[in-house]
Amino acid sequence: MAVPKRKMSRSNTRHRRAQWKATAVATVACPQCKSAKLPHAACSVCGTYNGRQVLEV
Repeated sequence: MAVPKRKMSRSNTRHRRAQWKATAVATVACPQCKSAKLPHAACSVCGTYNGRQVLEV
């Protein structure tokens, strides 16, 4: 198990933590209704996926 040899300073800790960033969720426009949806997923507004109706909305 890796154990730190020395205590990491507050500035080094904060500098390391500053690199952890959240990324924005990627969305694409639905070809049927033009609303934003997740890629490779059925549209929650109109219920279509890959040009066909898969959900009853």
